[in-house]
Amino acid sequence: MKVAVWATERVVGCKQVLLAGLLCLLTGVACAQPEIAVSKADQRARAVTQVVLGILSYARWPVEPQQSRLCVVGPTEYTDDLVKGTTQPTGRPVTVRRLLADNPAIAGECDAVYIGKLTSDERSRLFASLTGRPVVSISEGDDQCTVGSLFCLRVGDQQVSFEVNLDSVARSGVRIHPSVLQLSRRKPAAP
Repeated sequence: MKVAVWATERVVGCKQVLLAGLLCLLTGVACAQPEIAVSKADQRARAVTQVVLGILSYARWPVEPQQSRLCVVGPTEYTDDLVKGTTQPTGRPVTVRRLLADNPAIAGECDAVYIGKLTSDERSRLFASLTGRPVVSISEGDDQCTVGSLFCLRVGDQQVSFEVNLDSVARSGVRIHPSVLQLSRRKPAAP
């Protein structure tokens, strides 16, 4: 009789251990899912930061600034890492601040503008204020890179690429190293 009770307790104990192990596994899976999504978003933000800093490091202004002043305009998806402030690969510090699209300070206090989602009227007014000023403009949105922006980012799960609007580059007063222009012509690798 003691053997039967001991065997029953042992089976119940094993079931409890298995159930506890299964709960731990399920909890781990449930908790791991949000971390994967966050880490992909962080990876995209870091990749965008690297591309933007790379573009800025190959830009030459008529009067070189001691530090690059990047202004973020409009709601963005990928600037979380960028707004922390950072340094270009060349060692030049980059200060980042957010401004409203209609802020008159953009034209005089920004060496580069990172453009998020704006209405067509806001975009038109922004580019009108930048006309004749040496400002690098980088668009995050899904536009066709035909109006105003020098660079248009293409953010994917695997990589960040960009297009260049050569007409806007020619009118900007900022010289862009030919290597950057060649990079924009490369087709992304097929998955």
